[in-house]
Amino acid sequence: MEQLTVSVMAAAKALGLGRTSIYMLIRQNRIETIKIGRRTLLTTSSLRRLLDENAQR
Repeated sequence: MEQLTVSVMAAAKALGLGRTSIYMLIRQNRIETIKIGRRTLLTTSSLRRLLDENAQR
């Protein structure tokens, strides 16, 4: 089964960005999040969409 969500730190590492940059993208609604308890998880589909949008530029 494909992983549907990743942590903020895992996303930052995978994208080569800092944690602050990931939170900035979340505030700009460019990455979808899911809150489970205190954890913030990012949807892998929104991360792929972010990469696709920026690859076209």
